[in-house]
Amino acid sequence: MSHRMRIFVVLAFTMALLVPVTMAQKPPAPAPPPPPSAPPSHPANPFPPGSQPTQPEFDLIMFLMGRVATDDGTPVPHDVLVERVCQNNVRQQVYASTHGDFSMELGSRADSFLDASGDPASQQQENQARKATTGGIPRRELKNCELRASASGFHSGVVSLVDLTPSSSTVDVGAIVVQRATKIKGMTVSAAAYQAPPNARKAYEKGLEAEKNRKFAEARKYFQQAVEIYPKFTNAWFQLGAGLEKESEYDAARNAYTKATTIDVKFLPPYLSLASMAYKIENWTEVLTLTSHIIDLDPLTRAGVAGYILDLDPLDYAQVYFYNALANYKLNKIEEAERSGLKAEHMDLRPRFPQLHLLLAEIFAGKKNYPVAISELQTYLELVPNAKNADQAREWLGKLVKLNGSV
Repeated sequence: MSHRMRIFVVLAFTMALLVPVTMAQKPPAPAPPPPPSAPPSHPANPFPPGSQPTQPEFDLIMFLMGRVATDDGTPVPHDVLVERVCQNNVRQQVYASTHGDFSMELGSRADSFLDASGDPASQQQENQARKATTGGIPRRELKNCELRASASGFHSGVVSLVDLTPSSSTVDVGAIVVQRATKIKGMTVSAAAYQAPPNARKAYEKGLEAEKNRKFAEARKYFQQAVEIYPKFTNAWFQLGAGLEKESEYDAARNAYTKATTIDVKFLPPYLSLASMAYKIENWTEVLTLTSHIIDLDPLTRAGVAGYILDLDPLDYAQVYFYNALANYKLNKIEEAERSGLKAEHMDLRPRFPQLHLLLAEIFAGKKNYPVAISELQTYLELVPNAKNADQAREWLGKLVKLNGSV
C-alpha cells in the first residue's frame, strides 16, 4: 500500500472514532417556552341535551305521614280532614283514620281532591313539577305549604313544610294538634237572661224543669209568666215559642220567636226555629233571609275557620246550612247552594238530612259532574232505601251511570 493511501485510511478510522464523542458532548437544545397562561374553560352545558342530572331521590317527597291529636288527650273526631295548603290555597285533602293517623300521597289525585278556589297558576306549576318526576313533589315545591286539620267542633294548629329535611321520600311530619271550639256566649244565651229580675228568672227555671219532665202545659204557663214579669226576657220568649209550636199553635209560636229576635238580633235559636217553620211551608225567600242572618253572625265563619260545628245546645249549624243550600237552589242560586250544601254535608255527622244528598246530586248532575252526582245519589239511597221516591231515584241513578260511561 502506498504511503498516501495509508494516511487516508488512518484519517478515516480516526474520524469514525471521534464522531460519537462529539455528538455526546453537544449541549441540549433550549426547552420551548411554556404556553401563555389562560383560565380553564368550561363548556356552557357540561351535559348533552336530554342527559341533565336527575333530581336526587331523597329530594322528592312522595308521602307525608303524621297524626292528628287533641290538646286534651281525648279521642279525635271521626271526620278529621287533613289539608295541604300552599299560599292560602288548598292543594290536597285526605281523611285521617279513626285513630288520627293519615298518609298523604303527593303527586297523585287518587286519594285527594283539590279546592276549586285554588290559584290556577300555582296549580299549573305544581302539575308541571309532577310531570317532570316519576312520582312525588320536589321539596322546593313545598316551601310555601303547611298542613292543617279540619274537624267538627275543633280549631286546628298547623305544621309548616318549609323546613323539611327528608332522608327518604316519606316524611313523618309529626302531630297536628286540634283544640275544641270554645262555647260562644251570646249566640244561644241572651244577656237579657242575666238582667231579668229574680222572680222572672225563677219562673223561667220552673218552666225548664217542667219541660224536662214533659209537663208541657205547665212549662208554657211558667214561660208566659216570665215574659209578663220581664218583657225583654229573650230566652223565655224563645222557650214559649217552642212550646206553642209543639202544640201546633203556629201563629202564636211565630209571634213569640219574632219577639225574641226583635229584642236581641244576636240571639240565634229563634232565627233557626223561624227558618224551620218557613221551610215547612216552602217560603224559600224567608228561609234564605233567616239562615243568612245566622251564617253572617257565625263568629267562627267570620274568623275564617272552616269545618266545624259549634258545641252549643239548641243551635244546629248543619241544619242551618242545609236550609240555606235548599233555599238558594230553589231561588236558582246554584253556586251558593253548592257551597252551603257541601258545608252542611261535612257538618252532618250522624247524618240526619238524607235530602241534602239528593240536592247535591241534582246540583252536580246539572254541572255534568256525573261521578260526584252518582256518589251523592248512592248515599241518599243507602240512608233511605225505602223512601217514597226510592224507585225514581234508582232509575235516575241508572241514567247517570250511562251518561258517565258515555263521557
